[in-house]
Amino acid sequence: MRYAVTMIKQLKLKDYILIDELEANFHTGLNVITGETGAGKSILINAIDIAFSSRVSKEVIKSGCDKAVIELTIDNSKHDLSNLFAENGIDDFGQEIILSKEITPSGVRTRINGTLINQDFLKSIKSLFLDIHSQHQTYVFMQPKYHITLLDNYAKSVYGSTLDEYKTLYKKYVDTLNLLEQAKTSADATENQIEFLKFQVNEIGEANIQNPNEDEELNAELEILANAEKLKELTGQSYWSINGDDGSIVEALGKIKQNISKAASMDSNLEDIESRYVDIVENIKDLASELRDYSQNLDNDEARLNEIQERLYLLDKLKRKYGGTLDSVIATYDKLSDELRGIEFSTQNIEALESEVIQIRSQLENIASKISEHRKDYAKVLSGYIQEKLEQLEMPKARFEISVVPKELGQDGIDEVEFLISTNVSEDLKPLAKVASGGEISRVMLAIKSIFAQSDNIDTVIFDEIDTGISGKASQSVAEEIKELAKYHQIILITHQPIIASKADKHFYVKKSQTDETKVEVYVLVGDNKVKALAELAGGEINEQSVEFARSLLEEEFVKQ
Repeated sequence: MRYAVTMIKQLKLKDYILIDELEANFHTGLNVITGETGAGKSILINAIDIAFSSRVSKEVIKSGCDKAVIELTIDNSKHDLSNLFAENGIDDFGQEIILSKEITPSGVRTRINGTLINQDFLKSIKSLFLDIHSQHQTYVFMQPKYHITLLDNYAKSVYGSTLDEYKTLYKKYVDTLNLLEQAKTSADATENQIEFLKFQVNEIGEANIQNPNEDEELNAELEILANAEKLKELTGQSYWSINGDDGSIVEALGKIKQNISKAASMDSNLEDIESRYVDIVENIKDLASELRDYSQNLDNDEARLNEIQERLYLLDKLKRKYGGTLDSVIATYDKLSDELRGIEFSTQNIEALESEVIQIRSQLENIASKISEHRKDYAKVLSGYIQEKLEQLEMPKARFEISVVPKELGQDGIDEVEFLISTNVSEDLKPLAKVASGGEISRVMLAIKSIFAQSDNIDTVIFDEIDTGISGKASQSVAEEIKELAKYHQIILITHQPIIASKADKHFYVKKSQTDETKVEVYVLVGDNKVKALAELAGGEINEQSVEFARSLLEEEFVKQ
């Protein structure tokens, strides 16, 4: 029975690494990739990973090309993304999603259904669709610091919301502790420091600086007052020259006007000149009046002169002490005032913060205890499931246990979680990281991945050489487990094992050719070509014995179906 899943339907590559152009259409079940050593089998898996990744090296661009393009078509029959797409301005194509990535030497552009998206959005999409199990993820699974996250993810439907509540409260706890530490540090300031701070705040505050340009404006006014007599003399003389009694400019202009008026009476073409001339004379008279008023109203105000000089002296002193400009003086005042208020507030607030810290910690301990009980229960459940899987994967003597021991209150609670295993009856349980055999590690990883794949929402699982170090009967058990997993998930994997490859719903073969240039090509194998590929995997070469073995594998798989 096959269940409807979200799947990677198609991968298109153009000018990517050693590939000119490629189109690979995947099956909803088990997709197997094989090929000669060094042929580039990981290219397809890496391309899918890169399509969902935020960081991409420009080295993936095929030599001599301007850009590389990766395009994935995802058949989404499970997740309702219509609201998410609408919020981000993305066209909804219904069940089909097209994810494309264009890589150039200058940058990377990622689109969904033709709309550019950011990396946070891409990350959220990947978490719905894809889980890639690579050598790096094997390393992650082996590290104890990740084991608590794996356990919590497995049981998130049970206590995930409680854990989220705990983490939110723990952040508040840390923030409150930091505030308390700052308050205590501030309260430890010496009386002399506080008095000096008050002096600085008062010194600037008493100056009452409202305008950061006040010094410039005062200097301009000072220049006028300092030259008042000279300004009065110059503007007065100018007035009398323009509009005095005898011999003034206005008197001369009046005589000219009379001449122009007489001429205009004889020739109407001069009327416009006469009109413009009258306007000029009136403007000159207005100018003269303004000069007279300026001269008469300009006073030599000694009191104001002294007042400005004193104010400028004060402002200059503050600028020298607090930053060079009035903007800096104002900013310093705000900073020092905040610091002073902080000291005064901190002194009063320490007791309140201490009380809040105690209250929040008590809440955290209660919530953490509940989470811890759930973890212990589900550690036993998950341990049992994984051990059962290991038995199915030809590790009948293996013992698997998830250790949950107490630790100091932290951001994930009061538990330290570690995966322990013993692969031999005579050996004690040891940390998973100390499992030596590559074949054992592969089967442990497959067991964990199988259990988690059944509990999470991700439907496409990619394995990059999960069969490392296994052979014989173990290969058969791994093949059966992967085939079973493919009933519920789309599986894409690279394998060197003919038994695993024989289970494929679709078999891809990767071949590298070197003529004038190196190329990688991908073929879908059916019929005799599939038999030959399995024979090559089984015996290293195609001969009668390896072909017979390959046919037997395919016949056995056909009978099971």
